[in-house]
Amino acid sequence: MAGDPLPVRAGDGEDVLVALVALVRDDLDACNRTIVEHMHSPVALIPQLGAHIVAAGGKRLRPLLTLASARMCGGQGGLPPARLAACVEFIHTATLLHDDVVDESALRRGLASANAVFGNKASVLVGDFLFARAFQLMVAEGSLRVMDILSRASATIAEGEVLQLVTQNDLSTPESRYLDVIRGKTAALFAAACQVGAVSAASSPAQEAALSDYGMNIGIAFQLVDDALDYAADEAKLGKTVGDDFREGKITLPVLVAYGAGDAEERAFWQRTVEESEQTEDDLAHAMDLMARHGAIRTTLDRAARSAAEAKASLSLFPDSPIKSCLLGVADYTVSRAR
Repeated sequence: MAGDPLPVRAGDGEDVLVALVALVRDDLDACNRTIVEHMHSPVALIPQLGAHIVAAGGKRLRPLLTLASARMCGGQGGLPPARLAACVEFIHTATLLHDDVVDESALRRGLASANAVFGNKASVLVGDFLFARAFQLMVAEGSLRVMDILSRASATIAEGEVLQLVTQNDLSTPESRYLDVIRGKTAALFAAACQVGAVSAASSPAQEAALSDYGMNIGIAFQLVDDALDYAADEAKLGKTVGDDFREGKITLPVLVAYGAGDAEERAFWQRTVEESEQTEDDLAHAMDLMARHGAIRTTLDRAARSAAEAKASLSLFPDSPIKSCLLGVADYTVSRAR
């Protein structure tokens, strides 16, 4: 096994991911081999499209959390965490392929999205293939507990995406419903990724619940930051087109805060651009000005920081260790992406 790196400090940004990778390097290599092996198909378009989205990068954050959770719980439960991490990554990649079709996204991680290169039909069908591969891996491991966790998460992700579709263009959406959306479409898989890591190590119910809570709050913080960055990021840094949420009429916390604090003229602007989808070339810039006026981005990032703090608190029952230090650092990293 790779030697333990020095504990990372809060605020070290992506350095924490480097340290975490070093701690679980052997398992991560095994996870990557499993992904490549199970991406294979005699239908050439499947591995070709799969290779395209893998080449676009990504930090393997969710499978890293599976591996780290297993390691922190002792890693001696009999289920191979690397294969469960591969299941998590297949589910995540499948949702990316489907999401980009639904959102009509042209970019993914700074490169042309799979649907832009290969078309919507291929992207949807290969996403289905990856979901199937994930469940084949689960069946091969024979753990009903793992299948229950990941199948529930998959259903919850779909529910979250549909709920987002239902709330689209609806400024009467309460913050509680918005939070239901992000818990479903994003945070549920983070929670499941951490929980199956604990299950693979035959951890105690308390440890399993703590890691599930940690993952849920990491996922909430992650999505809150993403929603803020859609109005505040440099496009090259964001890796996708800035303002996509605005153009699509998605109801996110920055919009809800700005709309709720706005006067009659400002509310009319939001109703025209978001509810009625009548937008001009200058409207995105005006939307950003209104968000700045009412502190909508800061409010969203403050909410993300609170979720990150709750994630860190969930780990209090675990003894100090390099792996725990990394997981605490991951919570800070989710928020530091906005810097």
